[in-house]
Amino acid sequence: MRAVWTGTIGFGDYAVPVKAYSATEEHEIPLHQVHEADGGRVRVKRVCEVDGEEVPPEEMVRGYPVPGGDVVLLSDHELASLPMPARTIAIRGFAPAADVDPIWFAKSYYLEPEPAGTKPYVLFSEALQQSGRIALVTAALRRRETLGALRVRDQVIVLETMLWPDEVRTPDFPFQHADVDIRPGELRRAVNLVEELTGEFDPGEVPDRYREALQALIRSKIDGAEVVQPTAAEQAEGVTRLLAALQDSASEAEDARNAAVAKAKAAASRAAKARTTAKRAATRSRGRTKTSG
Repeated sequence: MRAVWTGTIGFGDYAVPVKAYSATEEHEIPLHQVHEADGGRVRVKRVCEVDGEEVPPEEMVRGYPVPGGDVVLLSDHELASLPMPARTIAIRGFAPAADVDPIWFAKSYYLEPEPAGTKPYVLFSEALQQSGRIALVTAALRRRETLGALRVRDQVIVLETMLWPDEVRTPDFPFQHADVDIRPGELRRAVNLVEELTGEFDPGEVPDRYREALQALIRSKIDGAEVVQPTAAEQAEGVTRLLAALQDSASEAEDARNAAVAKAKAAASRAAKARTTAKRAATRSRGRTKTSG
């Protein structure tokens, strides 16, 4: 696993250095939006709704909409200048685990101690387990301060980030205000049924039928060669360009060979002419020598 955050668990003036790792991961089968005709990926462009032009990343900033259609622009520099808490998981108090409704929990992170903080980490972990309490904390993650809770799972302290009070909706449905008549016998039978079906929690016993069916469908299409090759046209064009380039190279090589042969023949012809001229000159020179003698 790769650490997504480093900081400390703060106990007053003492701090335990830790690393945070995502405790969960989703295993969804990746399904992309593609063009049915050729299987090419459909890409989303960031387009300005005012001028209709695509906006490059360097021209993007944050914006807060205000009534009337105006927008407050906030640059990355301005956002980075805002005060942020130190990289510390600050303990605010403790509470029984049963007092915190799971609806408050947002995301889970495993906390690993740095070697120097192993003993106080284990001590704190044991104290939480034996007391049956969770620690209520605040922490700065992903450029935002969040509520959180520390609990122990398999001897590892887990940081559960929590929602703020205004982020949890209050349910308000008609049946909550209705006078529903439930007979004691009906309630007893329902309770008995719940008790009969009560057992050890084992999520591995519950199959993900949709995921299994989707995998089987994909495998059957692969086995039946029911696939498309999004890059087929590009590959065909690439083959054409490659063959053309090879042909050009072959032609250039042939021309070079022909030029070399022609050059060699010309050189041989010049050499032959030179030898002939030399022989004639030598013959004339011998003739003149005999005559003079």
